[in-house]
Amino acid sequence: MNEPPHEDRVEPAGTPAGNGSRFPVTRWFALFLLLGAPQLVIVLLARLGGAITSASAWLMGAALLAVSALFAAWHTHAAWRVLRRTDEILGGEPRKSGEWDALTMIGELGATVERLRQTLLDEQGQVVLHSTTSDAILNALPDPVLLLDGGRNIARANFAARKFFGNDIIGNDLAVAMRHPAVLDAADTVLRGENGMAAADFTLPVPDGRSFSLRVVALPASREGSAAVLALHDLTALRKAEKMRADFVANASHELRTPLASLVGFIETLLGPARDDEQARIRFLGIMRDQAARMSRLIQDLLSLSQIEMREHDRPSEAIALAPLLRDVAAALEPQAKARQMPIRLELDDGLPPVRGARDELQQVFQNLIDNAIKYGRPETAVEVSLRPVGDDWLEVGVRDHGEGIDREHLPRLTERFYRVDSARSRDLGGTGLGLAIVKHIINRHRGRLVIESEPGKGSRFCVRLPFVRV
Repeated sequence: MNEPPHEDRVEPAGTPAGNGSRFPVTRWFALFLLLGAPQLVIVLLARLGGAITSASAWLMGAALLAVSALFAAWHTHAAWRVLRRTDEILGGEPRKSGEWDALTMIGELGATVERLRQTLLDEQGQVVLHSTTSDAILNALPDPVLLLDGGRNIARANFAARKFFGNDIIGNDLAVAMRHPAVLDAADTVLRGENGMAAADFTLPVPDGRSFSLRVVALPASREGSAAVLALHDLTALRKAEKMRADFVANASHELRTPLASLVGFIETLLGPARDDEQARIRFLGIMRDQAARMSRLIQDLLSLSQIEMREHDRPSEAIALAPLLRDVAAALEPQAKARQMPIRLELDDGLPPVRGARDELQQVFQNLIDNAIKYGRPETAVEVSLRPVGDDWLEVGVRDHGEGIDREHLPRLTERFYRVDSARSRDLGGTGLGLAIVKHIINRHRGRLVIESEPGKGSRFCVRLPFVRV
C-alpha cells in the first residue's frame, strides 16, 4: 500500500505527539509563495529596468520575503487555531493531515462558519421548543402557578393565575397580587435561601372568601431569570363541604336529641311517679308515640336523601305522564286536606307529552310540595295544582297555597338541610327540615329546575320545571 508523502510539521506547544490536528506547514508554504512570488517579480523587473541597484534589489527581496513568510505564518496559525477549536466545539473527529490541504483556507472557514450557524439555529430551536412546551404545561394546570425572580417579582404566570389575578400582574411584585403575610413570608423565606420549600394555608377575604393551600419551591439557576415557583391549590369547595358536613351532623344530632330526651323523660316518669296513674300513662304513651314517629320520619328522610344524592348524576330514563301522577298524589292527600277544609284544585292537561324520570321520586316531590301547601296554607283555603307547558322544551307543575307567605331573604336557603323559617311551627307540624332538600336533589337528578315565588301575606307558589320527551 502506498504511503502518503511525508510533510514536515511543527508541533505547537502543548500538543501531544500523534495528534492529527498539527500545524499545516504545506499550507503555510503555499501561502508564502502566493504572497512572495509576485513581489519578487516586481523587484526583478525593477532591477532589469535599472530603477534600482543589485544591492538594493537583494535587500528589498529579502525584506519582502521575510514579511511574506511572517504574514503567511501568522495567518495560517490563526486559521489553524480557529478550525481546531471549532472541531472541538462541534464534537468532530480530529482533522487528518491530508484534510488540511484538501480545501483552500477560505473554503474551509466558510464551511466551518456554516456549521456553526446550523448549530446555533438548532440550539435556538431547542430553546424555543422548550419554552413553548413549558408554557403549554403551565397553562394546562388547573390551579394558579407563578414564577418569581430573585426580587420577588412575578416573571411568568399560567392561564389560571392570569384569570384569577388579572393579565397585568407580570413584572409586578408578588404583594400586588397577594398581600397576605403568610404568602409573602413563604416567598421571602425561599428567595433568601433559608429553605428550599415553604408551605402555608391562607384565606383571601375578598371578593368571595376563598381558601388556598400555598407551596413555594426554589428553582436552580436558569437563563429565564426565575428563582422560585409558587403554586396555589383552591381549597374553597373542600372547606365548604367540611362545613356543610359538620353542620349536617350537628343539626341531625339536635333533631334526634330532642325527641330522645322526651322519650327518656316520659319513660322515667312512667317508671316512677306515674307508675299507677292510668290517665297519665295513656297521655304519656301518646306523646312517646308521636316522638318516636318523628324520629322515624327523620331517619327515613335522611336515608332517602342519602340514596338520592348517590344517584343524582344518573339520569332516569322512564317516560312518565305527569297528569295521572298528580291525580294519584292529590287523592292520597285528600283526607289530610279535608281535615283542614282545604280543597285541592287540579288544572291538568292530559294531552301534554311525558317527561323522563323515576315515578317514585317524582311522586315524592309532588307529595312533599302539596303536603307543605296543606300544612302552611290557611284553613278553608284552596291548594292549587297546575300543569302547563313552558317554552318549547319544558313542562311546569305549580303548587300554590294561600298561607302567610315567606320573606324574600329566606327564599335562597329554603332547600338547605334543616333550614326552617319558623322552627317551632315546623316541628309542631311534624316537619323534619329535609323535605325541600330532597325535592331539590330529585329535581337535579331529573335535570329540572325549582322556582319559588312567595309574597308575605298572600302565600307561596312552588314550580317544578321538567324537560318533556318529544314523541
